[in-house]
Amino acid sequence: MNKDTYYTWHLSLRVDRPVEGCALQSHAYMYGKKIDDRYGDIDTKSAHTKVCKEPPPQHEFSYRWFRGPEVDFCAYDDCPRRKSFSPHDWSMHALGGSGCSLQCVSTQSSLYRSTFCNSDCFCKAWKTQYTIKDAKSDRGDVPQSSRLNGLSTPASTPLLQRKKPTMDDDRDEASVGSTGANSNNSNNSVSFPHNPYSSMGTPNPYSRSSSYTDYGASQFEDMNTIEEWVEISRDQIYIPTEADVGRKLKLEATAYSMETGELLMRRVIKTDLVLSRAPDPAKRNLVTAKVSGPRGGERFRIVTYNILAEIYATQQQYPYCDFWALSWDYRFQNIIRELIDACPDVICLQEVQADHYESHIYNALSEAGFEGVYKQKTRASMGLAGKVDGCALFWRRSKFHLVESYSIEFNELASRQATQVLGMNPRTEEGISYLNRLSKDNVAQLVVLELAQPTMSTRSNREPINQVCIANTHLYSNKDFPDVKLWQTWQLLQELETFVMTRGHNLPLMICGDFNSTPDTAVYDLLSRQAVHPGHPDVNMNHGDNGSPNILPDAMSISHSFQLGSVYSTVMGGEPRATNYTSMFTGVLDYMWYSANNLRPLSCAPVPDEKDLTKHGEALPSTQYSSDHVMLISDMQIMGSRPPS
Repeated sequence: MNKDTYYTWHLSLRVDRPVEGCALQSHAYMYGKKIDDRYGDIDTKSAHTKVCKEPPPQHEFSYRWFRGPEVDFCAYDDCPRRKSFSPHDWSMHALGGSGCSLQCVSTQSSLYRSTFCNSDCFCKAWKTQYTIKDAKSDRGDVPQSSRLNGLSTPASTPLLQRKKPTMDDDRDEASVGSTGANSNNSNNSVSFPHNPYSSMGTPNPYSRSSSYTDYGASQFEDMNTIEEWVEISRDQIYIPTEADVGRKLKLEATAYSMETGELLMRRVIKTDLVLSRAPDPAKRNLVTAKVSGPRGGERFRIVTYNILAEIYATQQQYPYCDFWALSWDYRFQNIIRELIDACPDVICLQEVQADHYESHIYNALSEAGFEGVYKQKTRASMGLAGKVDGCALFWRRSKFHLVESYSIEFNELASRQATQVLGMNPRTEEGISYLNRLSKDNVAQLVVLELAQPTMSTRSNREPINQVCIANTHLYSNKDFPDVKLWQTWQLLQELETFVMTRGHNLPLMICGDFNSTPDTAVYDLLSRQAVHPGHPDVNMNHGDNGSPNILPDAMSISHSFQLGSVYSTVMGGEPRATNYTSMFTGVLDYMWYSANNLRPLSCAPVPDEKDLTKHGEALPSTQYSSDHVMLISDMQIMGSRPPS
């Protein structure tokens, strides 16, 4: 046998943890792998590639999903998971960080073969166990491993004596016609003892059966018991229902040759237990502001929420959160319910992934009675199309209709500032350095909304205000670039000043979003005080150390004319303790600003305290909170009349 020419085809099949109502996507693909020393007659000490020189034959997959029987997943009577399949009870946090089941293998214990959901339940149950006398004679004097695999062979076999893989090597993968990469000989097909598919020909992928016998059961299950698995779907994507909760699913993927229809490979895998959908979001009670002065006009509720784009929701970034709880399908269900439960009239969202806006968010909010606009960041997508985030702004159709909509690209503002204001040549070293410092691809949205049912004029309010301007933005996130965030805020305010003043001085304005700036920054100072103190560290950065250009003008020039107030600071007497809560950072980054001369906040929803935020996880995101940010909610009221023209 020539070690350079022999490969086996393998079928990789994976699914995420199933949760009720969340789309379960099957991930299947074929690949070639170099035959190794498991077969005993190839010297693998010599350096050689394991990558197959030829791709797998052209193939297509057929899928079958099965629902398993009810099982006792934890033998400890007082385990909370015996009665609950809530994601909160099955997270790493609830399971004590293990998330792996255990089984008692002591043949002399009363707990023999009992399964437990985690080590804590096992330890508690162990205190109640007792020793069974003559355990071997009662259960048969046969080694456990031999008894469980159904074979009358020794419990272990030396590696070099295994010429071909057995059912114990890979119970759920069958290879039909695996041959050398340069050979057409089909005599090297791999057969598996006790494999239900080893003697089958090429089946009709569309023949339907009502049940499925599980021959690839776990080694701990009683092999004398035949489990019935009921077929439930033949689609690639399956959405678990209430009937699946508390049971395992089984997915069978079969690869067929596109040329001949021959069965190439088949693999069957089991999922974890299907969890129920997450409980409804906790109610966010509103705190009412102490309102004084004349009676105002129309009221509306507005929320702002950084929903954490999928491209950033990785296990590396949030290792304390379960992989399945980071999946977009799980988080989407929670986020939409949280948004709708808040009963808003205006929604400002950040970190909305472009493909998810099209496929999920717009459709869901449209069905809930909203209309919206989207603006993605100006950078290229991360890999596949649509893998770039941006901002989305929605309004309730029964409350408002759209008058104007604009978007702001900070990259474009930087280019305009460099060439038209500062007179730089963008191709010189100075121009390139300036633009590189400022071009971070961030964007903002701007809409003018008009009340669907305008306020009628009265004797005391002859020209009521029926329009409001909403700005939604997400500033640069890097903490080492406070000058860039300040520049972006200043430019946004400049654009808003020009926009509002051309439409009358009394157009109410709200600026919402993730400013990636804490209350001690120059960004906060500029928004709240109309200017920046010349001595603030953010405007006195030492650019000589890293060679970065000074992008800010004199501090006295960084100002605006709006009288802005922070909703939460006004209502609560100060900003929240945190709007972003992770294991690496805790602080306020999100704000709702309003023009104090014609708007007033009536109430806002306090950010949950630390105890509530960490009830179902070490930090955010968790099974309960599906973003690392907390949604801000406020009731606003339009004040005053139009000034005489």
